[in-house]
Amino acid sequence: QVQLVESGGGSVQSGGSLTLSCVVSGTIFNEYRMGWYRQAPGKQRELLATITKGGSTNYADSVKGRFTMSKDDNKNTLYLEMNDLKPEDTADYFCNDAPPGEYWGQGTQVTVSD
Repeated sequence: QVQLVESGGGSVQSGGSLTLSCVVSGTIFNEYRMGWYRQAPGKQRELLATITKGGSTNYADSVKGRFTMSKDDNKNTLYLEMNDLKPEDTADYFCNDAPPGEYWGQGTQVTVSD
């Protein structure tokens, strides 16, 4: 069974930085494309960034220039480096295939205060 374990969230002030990690097991790591998603309270889950098997990345306009997605194939781990965080980045963050598969991890919570 696929397992996605996100970590690295926390509470930071506006302008701060965090780096999230996602360990993937039970499936072929990054077989095609994987992504980072987030879901803020009362909002739909949104796709923030994707990375292909070859390492090419794409970003949503809302995070472009501030967030960087990367991966370590040897560790089956995805990363999301988040800089210049804003209060509107407050959400639960998840990783998954892009498009997403059936299973989701618990996510990691990010809270950004003014």
